[in-house]
Amino acid sequence: MTQPSDKALVPFVSVDHMMQLIHHIGIEPMLRGLADYIEADFKRWELFDKTPRVASHSAEGVIELMPTSDGEVYGFKYVNGHPKNTAEGLQTVTAFGLLADVASGYPVLLTEMTILTAMRTAATSAMVARHLAPKGADTMAMIGNGAQSEFQTLAMKAICGLKSVRLYDIDSAATEKCATNLAGHGLNVVACTSPEDAIEGAQILTTCTADKQYATILTDNMVGAGVHINAIGGDCPGKTELAPAILNRADIFVEFPPQTRIEGEIQQLDPDHPVTELWKVISGTAQGRTSERQITLFDSVGFAIEDFSALRYVRDQLPETGLYHPLDLLADPDDPRDLFGMLSRAAK
Repeated sequence: MTQPSDKALVPFVSVDHMMQLIHHIGIEPMLRGLADYIEADFKRWELFDKTPRVASHSAEGVIELMPTSDGEVYGFKYVNGHPKNTAEGLQTVTAFGLLADVASGYPVLLTEMTILTAMRTAATSAMVARHLAPKGADTMAMIGNGAQSEFQTLAMKAICGLKSVRLYDIDSAATEKCATNLAGHGLNVVACTSPEDAIEGAQILTTCTADKQYATILTDNMVGAGVHINAIGGDCPGKTELAPAILNRADIFVEFPPQTRIEGEIQQLDPDHPVTELWKVISGTAQGRTSERQITLFDSVGFAIEDFSALRYVRDQLPETGLYHPLDLLADPDDPRDLFGMLSRAAK
């Protein structure tokens, strides 16, 4: 049988290779690297194709495609969100992603993104907090201690200098899991029995819960002045975590307004409620935090450019590490007009 050509072989990063890559680089150094790539792409935001993700909703959850391109490279991510999965021993979120050469349309990278999405989401949160959190913020309340919680915490440590995290989850086993996983990472970890206890003394409040329903994880009286909120769990229509009164007291920062107004916390507000696009803060054309008593809110829903940045980062690590499989993904006949001939010869 004829061996596949180089053009037919696409680097594929498996789950095993992704884990090896993270440990080769180091979790915290990789989080910093991802944040740098994401920040660099936010600074060239205007170059990218931008569209709200294509979502297929069901009673059980959502399946989404997240595409974008900078004109030279195209990327997309397949991702699901099924809150019921955890009770059935399955991941709430799974994902894979692809990069392709715009000039030819040929894929140049295929990779798992379940782990990589957790890494890029955390890196994005901490990159944003670096711009918006109060100066010297070193304590975070982590409300929702599921699959994202350790990544969020370590990203804040690596990128923002976090020293202490206060954990709360309605399921105490999740809090115990998170505290155990964070042991030995140089943080003061405090397990809390209520969200009110968790936010005590915290300058950064992160909510990351999974229920697909309107919820109020933080009520208005729980949020004082001078804090930064990362609201991560609201990522589809009908799924929120914050009381509307908090939104009305906060300065709200978003990734891509047409998507965030459908999926984020601000779906609770009027369609013309003022928000600031993060790329403008990062590029220096809009203000971020302007006072000590200000409440800043990152209404995080995740956007395709962040995945593009993460895919670009992984691709750049492969030549040095070799942590990929050459996957025979593309039919590439000697004569591009003779695809049928290629198929016929394979029977011999």
